[in-house]
Amino acid sequence: MTTAGAVMHDDVAHIGVRDTLDTAAQQMRQHGVGALPICDGEGHAVGIVTDRDIVVKCIAQGHHPATATAGEYAQGDELHTVESDADIGAALAVMEQYQVRRLPVTEHGRLVGIITEADLARNLPEQSVGEFVEAICEQKLPAQAETSPG
Repeated sequence: MTTAGAVMHDDVAHIGVRDTLDTAAQQMRQHGVGALPICDGEGHAVGIVTDRDIVVKCIAQGHHPATATAGEYAQGDELHTVESDADIGAALAVMEQYQVRRLPVTEHGRLVGIITEADLARNLPEQSVGEFVEAICEQKLPAQAETSPG
């Protein structure tokens, strides 16, 4: 059984809930990433902030990243995580169900790593990766009403 811990990368950078979005942007630049897990004071993952959050939710709304905190702009209502000893299939199921591209990996609730699309591409068969990408990118469009010729 391949576990989430075997696929994740454990050198995940993260920020605290009280860190500013300016700090988050600097960390993203320094580490070459587009998202950072947000942790509370005890190392528990509580959210994720992305570069898109900084631009669209903060700057474009007229807020200043030097004063806005990561906790205020954490992505999503509920953070989805997976334990490091979980089967990679369970991790993929969570990512597909909630259409997330990054999944924090925890041990007893504390952040120990993250699984990204790149990690999946490096560690899973090509067909599995293709199915994952298709599921993540699937649009939830409303059904179109049929029209009668008129």
